[in-house]
Amino acid sequence: MSTRTRFLVIGGGPAGGAAAAAAAAGGAEVTLVEAEVMGGASQLWDCIPSKALVASADNLASIRAGGHFGRSDPGPLVPDVARLAERRLSTASLLSSSLIGRLEALGVTLEVGRARFTGPNRAVLSTRDGERELEFDRALIATGSAPRVPEWAEVDGERVITSRQAYTLPAPPERPVVIGAGATGVEFTHIFSRLGGRVTLLTAHGRVLPDDDEEAAAALEEEFIERGVTLLRGARAGSARRVDGGVEVATEDGRVVAGSHALLAVGLRPVCDDLGLEAAGVARAGEAVAVDARQRTSAPHIYAAGDVTGGLMLSSVAAAQGALVGRLVLGEEPAPVEADRAAQSVFTEPELAWVGLQESEAAAQGRPVRVSRVAFTTNPRALVQPRPRGFVKLISDAAGDTVLGGVVVGRHAGELVGIIALAVQAGLGRRVLAETLMVHPSLAESIAVAAR
Repeated sequence: MSTRTRFLVIGGGPAGGAAAAAAAAGGAEVTLVEAEVMGGASQLWDCIPSKALVASADNLASIRAGGHFGRSDPGPLVPDVARLAERRLSTASLLSSSLIGRLEALGVTLEVGRARFTGPNRAVLSTRDGERELEFDRALIATGSAPRVPEWAEVDGERVITSRQAYTLPAPPERPVVIGAGATGVEFTHIFSRLGGRVTLLTAHGRVLPDDDEEAAAALEEEFIERGVTLLRGARAGSARRVDGGVEVATEDGRVVAGSHALLAVGLRPVCDDLGLEAAGVARAGEAVAVDARQRTSAPHIYAAGDVTGGLMLSSVAAAQGALVGRLVLGEEPAPVEADRAAQSVFTEPELAWVGLQESEAAAQGRPVRVSRVAFTTNPRALVQPRPRGFVKLISDAAGDTVLGGVVVGRHAGELVGIIALAVQAGLGRRVLAETLMVHPSLAESIAVAAR
């Protein structure tokens, strides 16, 4: 009789994949069940496709701005929707097949279907071939999230759409109305405007990205307004419906916006219905699965990780939590994941990224900090690129010199912020960054300058 731990993973996204890989590498007998796409629906049907569209839209904009590099005017450029879709699908397929190959090489049993708990150590697997029972010693719930659809939105998948439905439109929207100005909303505003759309962006707050760095958000707003984006502040949507030839979005304060399409970008909801949680003794916390700092649910042998727990919904956080669970299944005691140290980025133009403690948080806590800011207009590498705008902001402890957080606005911000993220994670001081000899000329030099 086998003494290997039987580990059931429900969900094949970043959390489930990382957990399965870690546990299988350590000798566990792992079965992973995924209902939609191996690699995760949020990851491969939303996150990565949006970045593929950003890259394509930015490439078109670069060609249009070729005069900066001495190129002649290329004339009108029309996006090829079919080729954009082909690129998106091929990227997602490559990532999915790569994960499948890795997990199979580790001996993970992959099942396409749905799993539902029927007891503390039992589940039923439903596939095309029917149902069968699975027994397990440990289990992980990693079923992710889906776009939130408010009751007032009449989604039809053609004119009133979610982010996942935006990728299959037959043509770029001409007059899209984007509802919500968080990361998803501003990224689609960037994409649609780059592809020639006349965008109206609704934010229920006084600015875009209301929970993030105010100066970074202001830089993005300035760019949007220059492009002709109509920004409606304090506009909380109350209805979105299809009308003849387009859509109509009404706000709670009585404003009505007409457009060709309405894109809902009002957040994500954890997916944990129809899992048989009660049968397994797993408690919920509102919409999400309740967990402790080490991802344990109310049933101590069952874990949950990633978006389904309702925390910071980032692939990086989900993968780290999944890897943590994989190690716990093997009997290790790793430290909990510190999600508040996760680096984040918004893929727009300018690109925005941040990590760790922010100015507004320090002010709310009454914590004295030192903030230094260096504009990219003083950086030689930035100056040889079109529109060398943006900045690096470094936040450190006022009493010492420990780096606590930072913000980057400008080209490759999502890559550059990794340097600051490493400093935050390792508890490094400003002096370490200041004395690091960066490549010259490089955008990274501005981080060293900000640290001096």
